[in-house]
Amino acid sequence: MDDFFTVAEARAWSGFLTTHAKMSVRLEENLRRTSGISHAEYEVLLRLFLTDGGRLRIQELAANSILSHSGTSRLVDRLVGAGLAERVNAEEDKRGAYAVLTELGRESFVKAANQHTALVRELFLSHFSAGELKTMASYWSRVELD
Repeated sequence: MDDFFTVAEARAWSGFLTTHAKMSVRLEENLRRTSGISHAEYEVLLRLFLTDGGRLRIQELAANSILSHSGTSRLVDRLVGAGLAERVNAEEDKRGAYAVLTELGRESFVKAANQHTALVRELFLSHFSAGELKTMASYWSRVELD
């Protein structure tokens, strides 16, 4: 029985999982309703928005995502179909491709990000003081899974 969680471990882990699951559902519902995009699409648009030039190799997007390479490629295809991104072949190796944020994608992301940030603040961040948020941020930086 030494392998079971302690009470404190169980509460900490369960609290994280429960909060994450509930937050994910609420954020997904809100993004779809207000912006017409999924949370996964939002995350890809965020990564593109934050890069210089708004472009990343699809392989790099997949490496930093919970999706597989093919899942990320299909997600990029959906963004391309919606006019939010373009797929550009990689000239340097002819095998890879880049996802490139379009102007519509940039505008759509900014609109979605404003609403998303407000909801994250309401549902999660508002429950903690500035000091607690700083401490919490330090906790997450300890957990590196790469």
